[in-house]
Amino acid sequence: IMSPQMCILLLCGAWVIGLIHAVVQLAFVVHLPFCGPNEIDSFYCDLPWFIKLSCTDTYIMEFMVTANSGFISMATFFFLLMSYIFILVTVWRRSSGGLSKAFSTLSAHITVVVLFFGPCIFIYVWPFPTVPVDKFLAILDFLITPILNPIIYTLRNKDMKMAMKRLSSQLLSLRMIS
Repeated sequence: IMSPQMCILLLCGAWVIGLIHAVVQLAFVVHLPFCGPNEIDSFYCDLPWFIKLSCTDTYIMEFMVTANSGFISMATFFFLLMSYIFILVTVWRRSSGGLSKAFSTLSAHITVVVLFFGPCIFIYVWPFPTVPVDKFLAILDFLITPILNPIIYTLRNKDMKMAMKRLSSQLLSLRMIS
């Protein structure tokens, strides 16, 4: 059980890290000269693509921005996974019966976290793909994940599970008759 102080500390930490990250990213580009084309061929209008529009050599800046964002994404992802492992170990030590329920709940959370962070991490590991991978990832990130999120949590509902079992048994019995 998390104390209110720990909750406030985590919340403030997330806000401070996010603010520092945004200010550092902005500091990288605020004085860049822009004179070329003003179109980005990407669904992600993200800073690495924006920096490419500059008239100067921006290799080091692109690397710094990509490394900064990649580090933040990877650190957040691993922090979430470690917290899930900590929760599972804590439940396992205290109650053997609660482990399956905790794992059921956390598996849905982990699925959503992987679906959210997977494309984000991939974009920063490979920031300038030669093929339109970012368009596929944008579809996955902005269309598939929001659709899957309610499905994942709905299928965990007991009434929904029973309705799905009845429906599948009815479909199987209709198939056997035909």
